[in-house]
Amino acid sequence: MEENTNTLNITGSVIEQKVAYKNEKFNETFYELKLDVPRWSENNDILPIIVSEKLLYGTTIEIGTLVSVVGQIRTRNYNDESGRNHLSVFGYAKDISVIDITEYAEIEDKNVVTLEGFICKKPVNRTTSNTGRVITDLLVAVNRKYNRSDYVPVICWGRNAKMAAEFNVGDEIKITGRFQSRTYRKRIGEDEKTFTAYEVSVVSIDVENNKEEAQEEVTQPEE
Repeated sequence: MEENTNTLNITGSVIEQKVAYKNEKFNETFYELKLDVPRWSENNDILPIIVSEKLLYGTTIEIGTLVSVVGQIRTRNYNDESGRNHLSVFGYAKDISVIDITEYAEIEDKNVVTLEGFICKKPVNRTTSNTGRVITDLLVAVNRKYNRSDYVPVICWGRNAKMAAEFNVGDEIKITGRFQSRTYRKRIGEDEKTFTAYEVSVVSIDVENNKEEAQEEVTQPEE
C-alpha cells in the first residue's frame, strides 16, 4: 500500500500561505503552505506543503500558526518559460492539525520521511566543492495509486553515500530521512542566480531486493 511506501510527518510554523491551484473537475482549491521546520542543527528548512481546502475547513491558519502534517512526498514535472523541464518536489498533506507551543515542544523529531521504491537513474557520486565531503545523489521512483509514481530526489552522505554509489538501476531500497531545502547558485547566461532544491536527506538506508547480500544498514547523523 502506498501509505507504507511513502510517509511524511512534519511539524513547523507557517510563514506563507497562497493558492497553489484549483481542480475545476472536483471544484476543489489547493493551498501551498511554506513551513519553517527546525533541523537538529541550528539551521531550519523552508518547505512547501500542498493542502486541500477540505482539510482546512473550520481551521484558522495564519502566519506563525504551528501545524503538524501527516502526508507524503509528491513530485510533478513542469516546463518553465523557456520550455525547460523541471521537477517540482513538495509535501502533500493527508491530515493537518493546529497545535500549541506545548505540543510543539513535545515533538522530538519534527521531520521524518520514509520511502520505499526503486532506483530509476544511475547514482551520481560527487564531492562538495566547499567542504570536500562525499555525497551520492539518487532518484527514487515510489509507486502510488492509479499507476502513478513520484520521482523523489534523495541525497546520501558519508558511509551512506559510499553504499548508495554501488546501487544499480532497478534496485529496491527503503530509506528513512528528512525532507529538506537546499539553496545553490547557478549561472544563467551572464547572470548567477540563487535556486532552492527540495530533496530527502538520508539518515538510514537498506537494500530491499537483496537481503542476503545487502551491506550493513548505516545510520548517519543529520547534516
